[in-house]
Amino acid sequence: MSVHTPTIPSPRRNSNAGALAGAVVVLLGLLVGVLGFVAVLMWADARQSRDEQPAAAATPAATHNHATDHNTALPIGSFAGVVPQNAQALAEAHKPYDAALPPVPAGNLVKVHMTLKDMTVQIAPGVKYNTWSFGGHGAPGPVIHVRQGQTVQMTLTNGGSIPHSIDFHAARIAPNKAFRDAMPGESFTFRFKANDPGVFMYHCGTKPVLAHIANGMYGAIVVTPTAKPLPKVDKEYVLVASEWYLNGDGTKTAASLDMNKARTMEPDWTTFNGYANQYVTHPLTSDPGETVRFYVVAAGPTLDTDFHVVGTIFDRAWPNAAVQDPPQHGVQTVLVPAGGGGVFDVKIDEPGLYPFVSHAFAHVDLGQVGLLKVGNPPGTMSH
Repeated sequence: MSVHTPTIPSPRRNSNAGALAGAVVVLLGLLVGVLGFVAVLMWADARQSRDEQPAAAATPAATHNHATDHNTALPIGSFAGVVPQNAQALAEAHKPYDAALPPVPAGNLVKVHMTLKDMTVQIAPGVKYNTWSFGGHGAPGPVIHVRQGQTVQMTLTNGGSIPHSIDFHAARIAPNKAFRDAMPGESFTFRFKANDPGVFMYHCGTKPVLAHIANGMYGAIVVTPTAKPLPKVDKEYVLVASEWYLNGDGTKTAASLDMNKARTMEPDWTTFNGYANQYVTHPLTSDPGETVRFYVVAAGPTLDTDFHVVGTIFDRAWPNAAVQDPPQHGVQTVLVPAGGGGVFDVKIDEPGLYPFVSHAFAHVDLGQVGLLKVGNPPGTMSH
């Protein structure tokens, strides 16, 4: 009987299958690695695109009309220095705001009546702006000059289209009574006694106050001291510093307030007495050896004024308009804060053109500069 020996399968086939399976695993691992690397590259590219997107979007936004309110900050376009080609001729034809201090009315009671009006004025040569104004006067409102101890009777008539009011920094009075809103067409009267001497701001106090002051609703009241009179001088001038925030250049159609610019304190123009550079074209004057007194108010609505006269030093300075205190002597530059005032005396012997400025020179570049012309000097201004 023969015996059959069973055939044992060759192990080579199994070895080949194992090698193939190993190769597949390696290839799959490599594929996963490649896919992971690609995914990382795609994520980085997407992040870079997202980070670059706001910068690309900022370019067209710079030319956006900012009369529209937004919840997100946008770049603000400036109209600083934009004037028509005939600006010099317009500046020469412009009638400057009378900066001379008016006389004190006689008697113990000074009656003041202002009518609020919406009116278009020029704030720079050929640049028109829609203001809300006191007394139909444009900006600033009329200078009020009283003597310490006189009673001011203020009558306010609202000839505008929205509520307005008047707030006197020289008054000690309950504001909820005297400084209340007057509705369109309404008139009301209040009184206060001018017991505190100095130079003070008055302005509309209706909310939002930023908008009402920025639209030209401000002026100055000078209270001449009687208990301790100031030294006599030869000339007295009143300067009200302010800034303007425009939603257009104002050369073809009148501009109005841009609240975005006002909130971020980026003015298009800054002025003395409401018109850029007006006292460069039409200088204030004095004779050699005369003493000139400047009453300066910084109406803002937000920016301070660093008052300085080029080529001289203040012989006397009363910061904060504290005229009952001894003055400072030999002072070069004095801060007048927004909403505040100061009084400054200069005696100039040499004929010349003496610029008066806010020494924050961005303000000069935007129009807050004038000239004190002493005598009849030749030449042109230095600043």
